[in-house]
Amino acid sequence: MNHKQPIEYSTIGVLSLAHMLNDMYSNYLPQMLPFLVAATALSATRAAILVSAFTISSSFIQPIFGYFLDRQGKRWLVHVGTLWMATMLSLTGLVTNYLLLVLLATLAGLGTAAFHPQASTMITVVSGDRKAVLLSMFIAFGNIGFALSPLLLVPLFQTYGLSATVYTVIPGILVALLLYFFAPKNNVLSGKAPSLSDVLNSLQNARTELLAITSVIAIRALTFTGLLTILPLYFQAQNLSSIASSHLVFIMLFSGAIGGILGGYISDRYGRKRLIVSSLALSTPLFYGFTHTQGVLSVIFLGLAGASLLSSFSVTVVAAQEAIPNNKSLAAGLTMGFAGGIGGLMVILIGRIADLYGLSTAISVLFFLPLVAGITALLMKSRPPARTQRIAT
Repeated sequence: MNHKQPIEYSTIGVLSLAHMLNDMYSNYLPQMLPFLVAATALSATRAAILVSAFTISSSFIQPIFGYFLDRQGKRWLVHVGTLWMATMLSLTGLVTNYLLLVLLATLAGLGTAAFHPQASTMITVVSGDRKAVLLSMFIAFGNIGFALSPLLLVPLFQTYGLSATVYTVIPGILVALLLYFFAPKNNVLSGKAPSLSDVLNSLQNARTELLAITSVIAIRALTFTGLLTILPLYFQAQNLSSIASSHLVFIMLFSGAIGGILGGYISDRYGRKRLIVSSLALSTPLFYGFTHTQGVLSVIFLGLAGASLLSSFSVTVVAAQEAIPNNKSLAAGLTMGFAGGIGGLMVILIGRIADLYGLSTAISVLFFLPLVAGITALLMKSRPPARTQRIAT
């Protein structure tokens, strides 16, 4: 008798909404940068350091959370993490000291570091036999949150100034309350706790593939975080209004969210590695097409480039979880956290390139990086497509 685990759609809906808000907050600081630069004459390097402070703290801590969550779930991390991040970011517009601003960004990152591994594990627990598809949807909601961030925050800052950041804590409070009441209970998350030696053995056995996957994600994260940081400044230098700039960033990110859903579907049919290699390699010419054309065609290139770049986002998470299947939270922490943190750290170099050689040069470097990531992905292990495995069983 085949007993199917029930799918808790209402819980998945709440967690996906929370992920959308968390990732909207994660794209908070890049939307502030043009206004900070105008108000304080912030250099591109200092702007990149500010974004990196958030990215690094939110990323490098995730594998640590992931390891302990594989041992014992802590549901409070999702609502406390959400509220913590919202509170820290809401204070950023009220301070003028740069070091204090960096400190707030660093502290805010800890909130999303707490949320992501626990929430992604909750999703897989309540998704029945549709884990890959529903995890892709969960991640897509996060990408939609990223996309909505410029549309919502730029008009707010432009109309009311940076002091309006204090009001952005309100959605965080509301979603934290939803998570407090509706997130899965601890007994749902309980399971056999892997020992440290088991974890180390898993990492050792899969070290070559994990190195390839994390390298791909780090390069892609550098591209993604670099674009979020430099593109608004580049558009500002091209005399685009803040509103027009926010629309272009939205198009890139929303297309990326759609690409993420399609990427999960395509990888199930044709294989993770094939999707990752081809989509990343295709991103580079599409991005160059954006800067070398004008009008509607240019916008189309930007949308296609965003979709291509982010179509592998959820796929790399699943690939890592398949590489170390007994440590799914750790895998999520490594892919959504540690590797992304390496990319976030290197964004400082992109900011330095922008200061020394100009924003156009920095953008050109960022556009080339997905091709490098695609070539690196060739080192990944080839596995049969998930659809083929389901048919075989």
